[in-house]
Amino acid sequence: MEENLFIIIPAFNEQENIRKTVEEWHGAVEKTGKSSRLVIIDDGSKDDTYKILMDMKERFQQLIAITKQNSGHGATVLYGYRYALENGVDYVFQTDSDGQTSSDDFYGFWEQRKSFEVIIGKRNKRQDGLSRVFVSKTLKFVLFCIFKISVSDANSPFRLMKAETLKKYIDKIPANFNLANVLLSVYFVKYKERIKFIPISFKKRQGGINSINIGKIFLIAKQAVKDFTNIQKGMV
Repeated sequence: MEENLFIIIPAFNEQENIRKTVEEWHGAVEKTGKSSRLVIIDDGSKDDTYKILMDMKERFQQLIAITKQNSGHGATVLYGYRYALENGVDYVFQTDSDGQTSSDDFYGFWEQRKSFEVIIGKRNKRQDGLSRVFVSKTLKFVLFCIFKISVSDANSPFRLMKAETLKKYIDKIPANFNLANVLLSVYFVKYKERIKFIPISFKKRQGGINSINIGKIFLIAKQAVKDFTNIQKGMV
């Protein structure tokens, strides 16, 4: 029986990138099977992101375009994960719509899907600036201090997960949690799921403006430390 995959991609004000994103990742979906889907979730964009997606649906038969009220990256990712699980998928893959990741790296993940519960991309030789590298290193330190675990790249937007494994942890993530992927990574490592980190390329944003600046990152991080501390207390 053919295994199916949903690729989940959140998008917010990505009209400059969304066409290329669909063209690139729809090809990956097609190669995994006819029942696989590319699910792009418009997070209440104020530009033409969703209109472009709807215009592309006729040409790209395995594309699903969804729009919803703006709730942020983490909540939109969780929305996509739940959508995939509700539709009975075997595997869920997540990446972003800003063109920083490459579908060329995906195929190595797919080939190893039976050997691991979760495969996460480790962003090597990042081209998105030293400030982002600093944020990732700080996050790794914070997670070690709170959860006593080492996670190579907890917030990487490039991850392949078995649906059954994702299902075990998704309801542990607080509603509208900004760092949903980080917390999932913590659970995967903390509870010793079969997980592998594989180096991936990571380019500069390919167009448009990043909606998350350093000021917002600081506020998110400040809240995250409080949330992580509370969550750690409830872990067995």
